[in-house]
Amino acid sequence: ISDNAGGIAEMAGLPETVRGLTDCLDAAGNTTAAIGKGFAIGSAALVSLALFGAFTVRAEVKTVDILNPWVFTGLLFGAMMPYAFAAWTMKSVGTAANDMVKECLSQFPRIMGPEKMTPDYERCIRISTEASLREMLQTGALALMSNLVAGMGF
Repeated sequence: ISDNAGGIAEMAGLPETVRGLTDCLDAAGNTTAAIGKGFAIGSAALVSLALFGAFTVRAEVKTVDILNPWVFTGLLFGAMMPYAFAAWTMKSVGTAANDMVKECLSQFPRIMGPEKMTPDYERCIRISTEASLREMLQTGALALMSNLVAGMGF
């Protein structure tokens, strides 16, 4: 909330003096967010290093030659997988959200109109559940199949 204090004050139509006061909150929020992202990146790097170390011990790998074409190809594909997974997940969230927006837009005139219909919450929950299951098939297949393909192909 503090990160968006200036925007909230501006959207609420508050005077410029309030905007001046909220700039400090914006700065504090941005700093906090940046520190949190730094910790997340650092912990992700540490976890990936620990996982790689555990893999080399368990698989009894003594040396890793990055100039070996198979190793280099595996590194490239392994580096691409999180980005593909994240991109497909974001696309899926957007598609599911679009389904929900369409439903809300269809219900809103009947809720606010002369019919005074109560919102159909169960339909919204059903849309959300079905969309999340439908849209996550592709990303789930990527997470499962990439390991199988890499194991059998390399």
